[in-house]
Amino acid sequence: MSAVASQFNGVSVLAKANVYFGGDVISYTVLLPEGGKKTLGLIRPGSYHFDTGAPERMEIVDGACRVTIDGASETRGFMAGTHFDVPGKSGFRIEVPDGLCHYICSFLT
Repeated sequence: MSAVASQFNGVSVLAKANVYFGGDVISYTVLLPEGGKKTLGLIRPGSYHFDTGAPERMEIVDGACRVTIDGASETRGFMAGTHFDVPGKSGFRIEVPDGLCHYICSFLT
């Protein structure tokens, strides 16, 4: 299990939320001092598909989900303290069975 960050120091946060799927997925953009960015968010129960431009790492902070990366036949489960990577110009389906799934999305370059 990897260590998921619990706090980010010296960052800026965009006040306007990114709202998807009628409010079932909500995130906030965090701008890092060295120029990178992340999003911090939560996903309500349901099944959602996201496309990626750049490669991404999704770290699960709390809750649980099941993920299928575009082009893969396997669906894998992830819980707090774990992560999955998604290639750029691809996508993934994420399913949250119940509760909330809190995540950190890092944009990898």
